[in-house]
Amino acid sequence: MSSLVLGIESSCDETGVALVRTREHGVPELLAHALHSQVAMHADYGGVVPELASRDHIRRLIPLANQVLAQAGQALSAIDIVAFTRGPGLAGALLVGAGVACALGAALGRPVLGVHHLEGHLLSPFLSQDPPEFPFVALLVSGGHTQLMRVDGVGRYALLGETIDDAAGEAFDKSAKLLGLGYPGGPALARLAEFGDATAFALPRPLLHSGDLDFSFAGLKTAVLTQARKLEHQPCELQRADLAASTQAAIVEVLVKKSLKALTQTGLLRLVVAGGVGANQRLREQLNAACAVRGVRVHYPELALCTDNGAMIALAAAMRVQAGIEAPRSDYAFDVRPRWPLHELAAA
Repeated sequence: MSSLVLGIESSCDETGVALVRTREHGVPELLAHALHSQVAMHADYGGVVPELASRDHIRRLIPLANQVLAQAGQALSAIDIVAFTRGPGLAGALLVGAGVACALGAALGRPVLGVHHLEGHLLSPFLSQDPPEFPFVALLVSGGHTQLMRVDGVGRYALLGETIDDAAGEAFDKSAKLLGLGYPGGPALARLAEFGDATAFALPRPLLHSGDLDFSFAGLKTAVLTQARKLEHQPCELQRADLAASTQAAIVEVLVKKSLKALTQTGLLRLVVAGGVGANQRLREQLNAACAVRGVRVHYPELALCTDNGAMIALAAAMRVQAGIEAPRSDYAFDVRPRWPLHELAAA
């Protein structure tokens, strides 16, 4: 018997709502999703303001839920499970999504399920036209998270390596800020990099030859700062583009080579790339080329699902329930976990 799962995402600066239908066999089906980005609201501050983010989630969630139900042609009473992002993320923003989800579940008499934000990203490629199969290596590059995981099934995750300081997304954003680019910095830096020479600046590739699968991008940020200060005395748009291109090249090279090393160590021939940085075209090009040589299949979420979204939350909840890993709850007592390592999830 199929079930309708409503997913709510509110971990940071996007409000996402989606509806998926479980199927007896195969991946749940995405019926509709809607997303509101707070980028314009936070742009004046150069980054996310947590209190403003929380208040905006309150304003957006119910209208987005109504929009999704209308798109899917479903009544509110048809919902079987309400899923929400439990963590990690901004505490206040998470509490908004959890509170709305549990209130809705209580009003409908339907169970609720808290979902790990990164598990949502991890499983989001299953909604693509080229879904992966287990097992695979996953490169998670979302916001403050850069991790390599071995994934043997839903809830079966083994940490292979992670960042010890700045994540790839933070390196993009912080470097963009040093170059005077707007918010969000990652996409702005990537756009400027299109006009630059990626070999113009000899920037470091931290931990590239460390022998393990950990990441470090703080040293790269410091090197970008040094070069950006030099450019202040002789401003030239072409040089800024060169520095942007060189920065992107350094981040991408580390991500690609560490991913290939993880594939070699595990002996797996399938790679999943998920999270906001996974939308970077340079990263996709280099990963696709390197993996094609090795006979490795690479899977990505659809571009619209690379950012935070409700579809990945509804999907993760549906797949956990289908796999028999976790049952939704009907007591409506909720908490959130702003810090929640993914590898702890299976035992949570």
